[in-house]
Amino acid sequence: MSTDNDPIGWFGKLNAEVLLATTPEYRTIRKARREGAGRAQPRPAGITMNLTYEDIDGVKVRFAQGGTADGPTVLLLSPLPQSILCFTQIWEELGRYCRLVALDLPGFGRSEGGLEFMSFDAQSRFLENFIRELNLTDVHLVGPDVGMAAALHYAIHRPHVLASLIIGDGPGILPTANGSIIDKGVHSPFWRMMFQVAGAQAFVEGAYRLACVNYSPSYDEVADYVASYDGRIGPVTYWFKTYPENLATVDPHLAELTVPTLVFWGELDQFLLVDNAHRLHRRLPRSRLQIFDHCGHFSYQDNAEQFAEMVLSWVAGGYLEA
Repeated sequence: MSTDNDPIGWFGKLNAEVLLATTPEYRTIRKARREGAGRAQPRPAGITMNLTYEDIDGVKVRFAQGGTADGPTVLLLSPLPQSILCFTQIWEELGRYCRLVALDLPGFGRSEGGLEFMSFDAQSRFLENFIRELNLTDVHLVGPDVGMAAALHYAIHRPHVLASLIIGDGPGILPTANGSIIDKGVHSPFWRMMFQVAGAQAFVEGAYRLACVNYSPSYDEVADYVASYDGRIGPVTYWFKTYPENLATVDPHLAELTVPTLVFWGELDQFLLVDNAHRLHRRLPRSRLQIFDHCGHFSYQDNAEQFAEMVLSWVAGGYLEA
């Protein structure tokens, strides 16, 4: 997979500019951002994942496996509006010590699925079946963004096989401290329609320019994200529409969650504000908190080296001290 052409195009960039012009937080990110960050670049992607598709529980999903067979099992869940390719930067480093599995959740990334998967419950039900299908045990479950919602719901409501949770920059607590772009998706039918009309190119471009202050994705990476959501923004906006009722299935149970949990967050996250991280940490009985300085919503890319170090230290035994 390789492309020499900008997968966003001028029209996608124009639509992204319109969306960002109505997003007050964009000024904050623009001031903090290093030159060129958040914009796709024509550089080698360095993708080494062994990607595969398989029909599981009636839906065709994409996932990858790799790493060290006898290492601790780390399962990474795709965020929105990305796919498991967002873990390219940390894949080889984690794989030196860990058995790795990465999953495009149904309805996200390059996995199939639509409206029927746009709830925390549906995602965690599939996650339970996926883990059983691959015969995974003692799993360290990494869930950024929408993956955090699936991970929390799975840990709370399913007979899980978790060693720990590593979650962040995502939904899980009420009241939620949202950036304006999330509030638009949750509360405004008009803006949900506008996201759909703007299309996948603008959706991905706008997200990167609002989410990154250090990292610049490759053309190949962004092309995968655009292909992931081309024609699928409608179902994704339904996920935002049902956000409050879905959060209500998780928030009341946080104090009962005894799984060791590492909460991570980008200091400059403008989608879900860092206040969420501090409050979530206080609510969880066995948690640690890692704030990534000068990082945005995609903290796992904005400081990939530190993120990988955090995960490795945690799964090597840090989780036992939580």
